[in-house]
Amino acid sequence: MKTLLLLPGDGIGPEVTAEVRRVVAWLADHAGLRLEVAEAAFGGASIDAHGVPLTDAARDAALASDAVLMGAVGGPRWSGVARAIRPEAGLLGLRTAMQVFANLRPVQCFDALIDASTLKPEVVRGLDIMIVRELTGGVYFGQPKGIETLPDGSRRGIDTQVYTTAEIERVARTAFDLARRRGNRVCSAEKSNVMDSGLLWREVVTDLHARDYADVALSHMLADNVAMQLVHNPRQFDVLLTDNLFGDILSDEAGMLSGSIGMLASAALGAPGTPGLYEPIHGSAPDIAGKGVANPLAAIMSLAMALQLSLDEADLAARLVAAVSAALDGGARTRDLGGTIGTREMGDAVIAALAAG
Repeated sequence: MKTLLLLPGDGIGPEVTAEVRRVVAWLADHAGLRLEVAEAAFGGASIDAHGVPLTDAARDAALASDAVLMGAVGGPRWSGVARAIRPEAGLLGLRTAMQVFANLRPVQCFDALIDASTLKPEVVRGLDIMIVRELTGGVYFGQPKGIETLPDGSRRGIDTQVYTTAEIERVARTAFDLARRRGNRVCSAEKSNVMDSGLLWREVVTDLHARDYADVALSHMLADNVAMQLVHNPRQFDVLLTDNLFGDILSDEAGMLSGSIGMLASAALGAPGTPGLYEPIHGSAPDIAGKGVANPLAAIMSLAMALQLSLDEADLAARLVAAVSAALDGGARTRDLGGTIGTREMGDAVIAALAAG
């Protein structure tokens, strides 16, 4: 039997993860899903309970699972905690332990949500982008890092952007392989005009393309131009390949194309045969935590990605995506989508669509 570890985390994480658990239970009772589900504290919740954002037990449980689905981490409650044990450090530590180097962030605009986007309908209709973000390298992990006091008493903050050939190649392979199953186009984003790491990125991607993926159309674009093009003509992109920092920023921007960041799921994958890490990218949203108004669809769509990519349940994944689409077609809308229903009611709508489908 396959295993799924839930890490609800902080803020709205427990609320949206609860809806994932309800969907899993329905699929087990009515659609033949055989899945063992466990749960562990993570992020700020783990700091409160255990003094660290990621315990050894939670890490080991993640590594022993077939898939891990987390809710969100962080919030002002832990802003005064030392950086090394902040909730976000637990997330970075989990990604490192699981060696999930490729972050897949699909950006789609459901027909029912075309008017929810801040962009014109003709710009986002039919949108289908896959952002592939390198996840375990770059400026978030590079050394040296820190804040130092200079001789004159002023302070200097240091973050180091570092990439190796191997790190770039493995995530680029993921992007090219995905493109072959989609529109067969990859756009690689960096800042090769001002950053040596960006120049290396462009050179390595170009060389790999020439060696192994000449059948895939490859283009290069400076990351700041990508930011502009995402709101000007987003449908020009099929697979968008980026480093860790630019992928973080650009995928959040892309959230507005789908109508709400509450619609964006993600998968973080490593080598074949290793567990995948799945999460909605909306963050902990502490301003609405505990109010029962958060949109659970990104978390539910993250479950669909887990079913497809880690749990060998592609048919159930497709059925779940269809149920989300049907729920939206039926008018189900949380506040971020311009509606009035709450988190649980949106979960009810998806489950009702599953039952009807």
